[in-house]
Amino acid sequence: MSAKGRKVPVHGLVLQALTRDDDGPARIGFTVTKKVGNAVIRNRTRRRLKEAARLLLQTRSVAGVDLVLVGRSTTRGRPFATLMDDLARALTKAGVQ
Repeated sequence: MSAKGRKVPVHGLVLQALTRDDDGPARIGFTVTKKVGNAVIRNRTRRRLKEAARLLLQTRSVAGVDLVLVGRSTTRGRPFATLMDDLARALTKAGVQ
């Protein structure tokens, strides 16, 4: 996916977006590598990304796209409101509306 889609790095995360040929709901994946920390830290980072995506995508109608949110080491220490702003900015930069 990363070779064909758009990759948008922002301070708190990296968004990868790939447009599909249908109008189905957006599919979302989450990735946090071992570079971020141990299992507890990675899971906490993943949960923060999931909640930010859930709250933000409730307000937007996103369809026909596959999204992958990649957590960074800065994701876990970022204030949640700022993390949501990062995700919103990444979605806008990627052209996902």
